[in-house]
Amino acid sequence: MLKVHSEPPKQAALANSGPAIFALGFRPFFSAASVAAVILIPVWILIWMGRLEIPHYYGSVGWHSHEMLFGYAAAIIAGFLLTAVRNWTGVNTPSGAPLALLVLLWLAGRLLPLLSGYLPGWMVAAVDLAFLPAVALSIAPALWQGAQKINRIFVPLLLVMALANLLVHLQALGIVDSAVRGIDMMLYMVVFLVALIGGRVMPFFTQAVIPGFRASRKEWLETTTMGAFPVLILLQLVDAPLYLTGLTALLLAAAQALRVAGWHHPQVWRMPILWVLYTGMFWMVIGLLMLALASFGLVGANLAKHALGVGSIGVLTLGMMSRVALGHSGRPIEPVRSIGIAFILLNAAAAVRVFGPLIPLGNYTFWVHLSGGLWILCFLIFCRVYLPILSRPRIDGKPG
Repeated sequence: MLKVHSEPPKQAALANSGPAIFALGFRPFFSAASVAAVILIPVWILIWMGRLEIPHYYGSVGWHSHEMLFGYAAAIIAGFLLTAVRNWTGVNTPSGAPLALLVLLWLAGRLLPLLSGYLPGWMVAAVDLAFLPAVALSIAPALWQGAQKINRIFVPLLLVMALANLLVHLQALGIVDSAVRGIDMMLYMVVFLVALIGGRVMPFFTQAVIPGFRASRKEWLETTTMGAFPVLILLQLVDAPLYLTGLTALLLAAAQALRVAGWHHPQVWRMPILWVLYTGMFWMVIGLLMLALASFGLVGANLAKHALGVGSIGVLTLGMMSRVALGHSGRPIEPVRSIGIAFILLNAAAAVRVFGPLIPLGNYTFWVHLSGGLWILCFLIFCRVYLPILSRPRIDGKPG
């Protein structure tokens, strides 16, 4: 069974010098992701309405898809892994100047495509493509010193994400028509990653706060889930019949539903920091079911992908950022009330974006704008609450 293991700390000490925001990976990357979340959607809506033009390196739709996955989601993945790997192994990951350079590399990947009219395409591609391998190289030394070899899986996972990014850039450079495959690969890779990490942390979180509860984890379910996701990802690389994607997605939806049922306890709905993670997992099941239906021509594939993107990835990453930032800044893991409101707003944004267009005679533009507005409001609240937390030292005086 594929698990992500924690390891006892090996007393690796972080230096306290330099700005607090570069003390540990979650700080700058969660900050960057939350600010990007506020900026990317209004810019995309203006582009979609024809009121703003950007350089056509990716194309307008391609830019939106690419930046939400390789910009927003990749930043959160980087911040989480740079922090979690240190906890798992007790070995330091980049902080200070090396961490700042990683953030600058991520930022350059966001900005250079906007300057593609003045720069050669190969330079734009090379800078953006370098980020995920750089994160992999940053966590590899700690993972290879750690005792749990299975945790090393995150290095090849990041490299497969880089391959997906390469497929997008190959089309942007006019070499081969492969961007859609790259975007779909990355979407399913991120869903796979949150399913993997969720299976590690959510049963633990639930047991930790509900006395006497023991989550159920079945090896055959874990094996099925972790085996079917790579199949779904690989199907994006070949001209496989759509029904194969549909059947794989259907299998994953059933497996995920059973996994979550084994971790669930009714009391989680009393705690926003827990129920937000469960709603994200429920969106994953809904998205996979809709992907199966889309493969058989019963719903639009665009709606299924937004269920996975806005619903599953968006809600789960918001919940994990909220929890990690509190725990690693020395604060009680009890978000303020406004963050609970943000959790509701993001779930509403997903519901509006996915189900609104299904209403007969509905106004598609209205639902897109409403969903975008709810997303923006959610992340404005997150930024207001968490940017000060992420940029200031731990309240307990410890490094990190």
